[in-house]
Amino acid sequence: MSPLLLEGLVAPTGVVVFAVLVWIAFGAPWAIAALVAGGGAIITFHLWHLDRLTRWAEAALDDAVPEGRGSWRAAFSALHRRVRERTAHQQDLTQTIERFRSVAEAIPDGMVVLDAANRIRWANARALTHLGLDLAHDAGRPLVNLVRQPGFIRYLETGDFSDAVVIDSQRAPGMTLSIQVVPFGTDEKLLISRDITRLESVARMRRDFIANVSHELKTPLTVVSGFLETLQELELEPRQRDRYLQLMSGEARNMERLVDDLLTLSGLESEQNPPVEATFALAPLLVEVSAEARALSGGQHDIRLEPGDAAALTGSRDELASALRNLVTNAIRYTPGGGTVTLAWRREGDGGGSFSVTDTGIGIAPEHLPRLTERFYRVDRSRSRATGGTGLGLAIVKHVLLRHQAVLGVTSVPGEGSTFSVRLPARRVAYQ
Repeated sequence: MSPLLLEGLVAPTGVVVFAVLVWIAFGAPWAIAALVAGGGAIITFHLWHLDRLTRWAEAALDDAVPEGRGSWRAAFSALHRRVRERTAHQQDLTQTIERFRSVAEAIPDGMVVLDAANRIRWANARALTHLGLDLAHDAGRPLVNLVRQPGFIRYLETGDFSDAVVIDSQRAPGMTLSIQVVPFGTDEKLLISRDITRLESVARMRRDFIANVSHELKTPLTVVSGFLETLQELELEPRQRDRYLQLMSGEARNMERLVDDLLTLSGLESEQNPPVEATFALAPLLVEVSAEARALSGGQHDIRLEPGDAAALTGSRDELASALRNLVTNAIRYTPGGGTVTLAWRREGDGGGSFSVTDTGIGIAPEHLPRLTERFYRVDRSRSRATGGTGLGLAIVKHVLLRHQAVLGVTSVPGEGSTFSVRLPARRVAYQ
């Protein structure tokens, strides 16, 4: 027999023994009275504990378990132990949920928990930013009432979540999102939103690059192909034949320059191809670039050199020379005959230095300046093609400067000329 049951029988047994003794001493009426009084006291005792137990059960969940007496002490102690275990379990669950939310907040993707009717149950901060939600007001509302893009609504309604859907963010203009829904549990869903703006931008740049390369190669190939057919099918005079061959040779050189520039740009962009750095004197490089400028000009321009303070540079001489040549070549190409092109080196106040190319050419309108270093971007396509440029020169300059922590500056006035300056940091310049 359990100790609790034995403890519960102590009081009734005592009452019965006391009633028997009263019966022996005073007779049956007094024994019955003692039995009734003792039984009433026992019942009152138990009813009082039942009342305390009922009041506790109906009170708030965090109310303390009342103290019990007698046989009720063990029962109330067992309840108190269960409450402690439940509280500890709830704390563990709370900590687990908090850890999950902390992890969900740290994830760079947005996360939204949806119920069977696609109503919002919870969302992390990134999802609120991506989808323009306010959890305090939007919890419990259908997501399709808040994200009203037809493509997303069709995706959610079809129930085919094998692939993601791409939409534009309502909250952040220009942001592109990839939305993937993952069913879990019985009828719940986890919506994951990912910012793929940069990936889309890279993909768009790749498409534009392929289209531009195709376009740049198509024109010279068409010319070469047409002249080849003419040479094969017609009997031409030697003078005309030589002219066609010269034109074909010129177009072949254009394609060769384009391929060379593409290879140069690819090498500059590769992380596997760091610049080979060394310290070299600046003056010989300036003299070399100015001599090439005079040769390219053919005496049509006034080429001036302002070498400034003698200095030594640390970096890739070949890459920096390529960048400077591109700037000088552009200045000569876009400056009419009789104009002036000035090459200058100047010491900067912070210990660095700047190489500038100033021309008196056609100039550039302000709206074109931010896009000058884009691949194949041309202010005037017909004029650029006539000058023999590939459209990659300033893109090459940009990547050379990025590898040397240098900055390209451009100022221009249409009809008056332009100045392109390369500012090198102090740690790459040593003055003599």
